[in-house]
Amino acid sequence: MSEKMISIELHQRSDYQFDIQFGAAVPELLCDEPAPLGQGLGPSPVQLLAAAVGNCLSDSFLFACRKYKQSPEPLRTVVTAVVGRNDQGRQRVLGMSAQIHLGVAANQVAHLARVFQQYEAFCTVTQSVGLGIPVNTQVIDAGGEVLTAPPSDSVAELTAPAPAPAPAPAIAPAAVLHLVPKARVGPPLD
Repeated sequence: MSEKMISIELHQRSDYQFDIQFGAAVPELLCDEPAPLGQGLGPSPVQLLAAAVGNCLSDSFLFACRKYKQSPEPLRTVVTAVVGRNDQGRQRVLGMSAQIHLGVAANQVAHLARVFQQYEAFCTVTQSVGLGIPVNTQVIDAGGEVLTAPPSDSVAELTAPAPAPAPAPAIAPAAVLHLVPKARVGPPLD
């Protein structure tokens, strides 16, 4: 196994605002806590985590499709993070859900059952985050059908619609964050 080191640098701009530097070839990104702590001038750490999970899942799904020379584009992924308090009263990300929306109908993507068997395993970030935070995923085609994967020992065609998604954690969330909004209530997250 080969290992690769990924490093970023954060430089405090003011209060809870940090410029994140990814390296010479990538523009820096301003990260900020929402009011009342910060000014909400950039994504919060929870939003960055949700974006990392969503981006990696989208990349992995596209990679798995392209292995079979399929084009599900344009993809749109929505990630929701449930933020609440743990047993010690500290705010934590209690769970995440991701919906990958295909740009085409499921019947236009050949080998979709095989894609389902592979794509999540390719996702470095989600597989890593999932060790500590439950992450539920769904794939929805352009017609709005929720697709379900066949049993793992079969490569049968996918079925639609799927049963209702797994319920959110039993703890009432302090906030539900989507990738688009910039607001969050409460103290900064660790």
